[in-house]
This record gives sequence, C-alpha cells and structure tokens, in this order.
Amino acid sequence: MDHVRGTGDARPEHVDQVVQAVQAAVQRQQERVVVIGIDGPACSGKTSLAMRLADELGDAWVVHMDDLYPGWDGLAAAVPRLTDNIIIPLRAGEPGFYERYDWAAGEFSDEVQVPVTKFLIVEGCGSTVGPAGQLVDVSVWLDADEAVRRARGERRDQGGFADHWDDWAQQEQEVFGADETREHADLVIDTTA
Repeated sequence: MDHVRGTGDARPEHVDQVVQAVQAAVQRQQERVVVIGIDGPACSGKTSLAMRLADELGDAWVVHMDDLYPGWDGLAAAVPRLTDNIIIPLRAGEPGFYERYDWAAGEFSDEVQVPVTKFLIVEGCGSTVGPAGQLVDVSVWLDADEAVRRARGERRDQGGFADHWDDWAQQEQEVFGADETREHADLVIDTTA
C-alpha cells in the first residue's frame, strides 16, 4: 500500500498516482473493463478525484455511490446493488444498470444504464467494501482530517449534510471498520488542506 500526503483534494499528483496504478491494472486486464474504486469517509475528495481521473483516462464511466444509497442510513445497503447490478455485469462484458436515488423525493426514481467502457470509476463511501473490494482492479482510499472534511461538507451542501453527519460517520466506522477497507486499499491518499 502506498501512502501519499496531499494538501487539498484531487491534486494533479493524486491523479497521476492513480493513473499509474490503473495503467498497471490495464496490463493485467487487457480484455475487460478496468474497475477503479475511490473510497473513504465523507467529503474526502472522492468525487473531485473521480471526475479528474475520468477526464485523464478518456473512455471512462463514473458511478456515484450517492445515487445508490437508499437514504441516509443506507451505506451498507448500497454495496450489493453496486456489485450485482453494475460491476459483475460490466466485468462480464455486459452493460450494467441502477436505479438512481432521488434525495428530495426520498425514493428511487429513474433507471440509469451503465455502458461497457474501458474504465469504470466508482466513487463514494462503500465503493470498495466487501464484495465490491474484491472485484475492483484498483482501490483508492482518500482521507482527510475530520474538521477539514466537515467544513467541506458544510460548504458543499450548505447545511444539508450537517443534520446527518454524526449518523453517517457512525455508519462509516461500522462498515469500514468491519471490512478494514482502508487497510486493503492499493493507494491511500490524504487530502487534508
């Protein structure tokens, strides 16, 4: 496991390090989609890194775990949806799909088709947990000091996440702790500003 100390989320050197790991995975998986999981606690920079990585890699599709959670208490429940409906079909050369969760309505809404591309990037809490972690080719763990992450969340969500922060953090501790997710990561990157 490589450890990287960064200053802020999705810095160019973070992208470069993930690209190097992905290139090694491409050599091992020449005939199927290469699956990259970007995991870690809330507001550690996962979405930012995923979008920059997708731009860098080209033929990539990004799945956001936020679309898979069935509400604020659904971190663990999203993992089977990720593996069964997205990763397993894509690794077999078939399109995947998922129902996108509508946070305002509090229910699943439209179905999203996930095409077969050269790279699948899954970003969000739980993207490399359990069976998902066994199926990804490159697992990245992002982290940052809690105070920094909380401030990022308040800026990003304008207070919408604040009411749920403690409950979500408890789910993270339970899910990540039982799985030892960070310890299994190929890359660990600290994005503390």
